[in-house]
Amino acid sequence: MTGIDSLIEEARALIKESGYIVALTGAGISTPSGIPDFRSAASGLWEEVDPMAVASIYAFRQRPQAFYDWIYPLAQQILQAQPNAAHEALAQMEAKGPLKSVITQNIDLLHTRAGSSVVYEVHGHMREAICLACHERYSGESTLQEFLDTGMAPACRSCGGVLKPDVILFGEVLPLDILNQAQEQAQRCDLMIVAGSSLEVMPAGDLPLLAKQTGARLVFINLSETHLDYLADVVIQADVVDVLPRLAAAL
Repeated sequence: MTGIDSLIEEARALIKESGYIVALTGAGISTPSGIPDFRSAASGLWEEVDPMAVASIYAFRQRPQAFYDWIYPLAQQILQAQPNAAHEALAQMEAKGPLKSVITQNIDLLHTRAGSSVVYEVHGHMREAICLACHERYSGESTLQEFLDTGMAPACRSCGGVLKPDVILFGEVLPLDILNQAQEQAQRCDLMIVAGSSLEVMPAGDLPLLAKQTGARLVFINLSETHLDYLADVVIQADVVDVLPRLAAAL
């Protein structure tokens, strides 16, 4: 048995002993589906642009077209992406009982498309777009498709105001109700599985600490180290697409 195999067996044993599991996921669970990690130099998203110049709420209000021009390749990837084996494994774990919720930092909707039903999207989502002038809501998918077809920042059909995807930009407050529910889940669980998150972005990055403080055990699955690895009961440095299906099989 390899070192990874042994760690997976340890994690499977913790899963079997747990009655209330919560998963926290980040960009690393969606990169195998073709969604880039914003913070990775390899993604290119931040390489030639200042994030505050295109992805802050102030910049969006001033120059929405610049935001849409920057997000063009990501919009294509989100519309084309399919859930991978890691997303599907979490949905299976929920269907089988012990996984009660997924808290995600991702905006790509892949958890719900994989079949997870209790998902807390702490950084918003691409499911809807909102008119900044009259607050009318539109389908996020059709809004993105309209932009990809025309190349122009989408406008509200009612008032002509610009449509903003329902994601959290720099300078915006996280959705308080979702954050509160995510924190409640972290305090309630007896096991938290962190999958594909560097834990660098707060306040989501503090959720494992909150879970640990209330007695939960922690399983981290990441390709690289995090600053909270020392808290984890099991740390598996491997690809989530390989590990999560094996953990789901424990059920």
